[in-house]
Amino acid sequence: MSRQESSTNEGTKFKRGDEDEDDEEDGKGREAWERTYADERSWESLQEDESGLLRSIDNKTLYHAQYRRRLRTSTTTRIQKGLIRYLYIVIDLSRAAGETDYKPSRMVVVARQVEAFIREFFDQNPLSQIGLLTLKDGVANSLTDLGGSPESHIKALMGKLTSSGDASLQNGLDLVHSHLNQMPTYGHREVLILYSSLNTCDPSDIMETIKKCKASKIRCSVIGLSAELYICKYLCQETGGSYYVAVDEHHLKELVFEHAPPPPAIAEFAIANLIKMGFPQRAAEGVISICSCHKEGKVGGGYTCPRCKARICDLPTECQICGLTLVSSPHLARSYHHLFPITPFDDVAPSVSSDPRYLAKNCFGCQQTLLNPGNMPGSRVSCPKCKQYFCLDCDIYIHESLHNCPGCESFRHSKSNGTVEG
Repeated sequence: MSRQESSTNEGTKFKRGDEDEDDEEDGKGREAWERTYADERSWESLQEDESGLLRSIDNKTLYHAQYRRRLRTSTTTRIQKGLIRYLYIVIDLSRAAGETDYKPSRMVVVARQVEAFIREFFDQNPLSQIGLLTLKDGVANSLTDLGGSPESHIKALMGKLTSSGDASLQNGLDLVHSHLNQMPTYGHREVLILYSSLNTCDPSDIMETIKKCKASKIRCSVIGLSAELYICKYLCQETGGSYYVAVDEHHLKELVFEHAPPPPAIAEFAIANLIKMGFPQRAAEGVISICSCHKEGKVGGGYTCPRCKARICDLPTECQICGLTLVSSPHLARSYHHLFPITPFDDVAPSVSSDPRYLAKNCFGCQQTLLNPGNMPGSRVSCPKCKQYFCLDCDIYIHESLHNCPGCESFRHSKSNGTVEG
């Protein structure tokens, strides 16, 4: 018994020694606190001021400055935009997606950003539809067809997060082309590819596939996670898309969310034309009917097509029986702000904000103080119409989510009340 126990103890010691050696190799001889700082790369959040001291970067001010530049660029010229979009998101799930340069892996980070993008996309494009494709093992797989339900897309994506094999860019473009080529020409045909690999394993000439996408007016954009590839750059140049390589997770989020607003309309299809749309009614609860989109029986819920009386699950969509575009009235109302965007607010100069006569102590939107410590005036913006002052957070919220100026709306409301009383 004693010999067995001693041998067991020695084996345990050897295993523990091997685990310690593995930990040292993984940490490359660094202590735990050193590995934490190395993973977070906290030194990148420091900058040198005028006196030579290191101070943390004011990310809030930098983000607001970048946002203001994008807002001015998008509103300087009135461009006709495509409000009906058919977008396929192609996600690279090859073995390169399992790399850990993004924590915990490229695949998880991309899935997280795609989930947030889908919700933002439908918030800004209520009349549009999204489909999901994956690239793995040299083939392209269709996760979801074009549809307007964000929850169904997210559920399908999160259930298929496994990486293996090589990516085939050509197979993905062929599958996208076969789906989008059937869509009506008044809608924008778009592809957003999130590519992790450094190569593509294609069965034939990919240049011919790119020509087909260009002829079908499919706008292809690529966001790389590793390095720039010539074939991806060539694809975007030929089809009128954009190509960028993300440097970190925050940059990846910015690049992905740039595709949420509607793009400029193609000149050939910018001519105004009438589109037939149906406004289906909500089906009665407890009624059993066959769903035309899933080809199966369902109980209650859903909507009924006003033309052919077929049952469909989500809006917006296209009726599978008669081909009528089905939307709801709130979808049309939410797309109104793209036609008449709110005017960008003006930056308040320090000379004006330091004058007590023009000094506003609180934001008109959130009522938070606009003064820095020491009662010094902080950063603020003002509406050029109602002349009310807003903080930086309210500026972003008003232009990206609310799409109405609280000052102008309150002034219009008070004016209408005065007219009624008079």
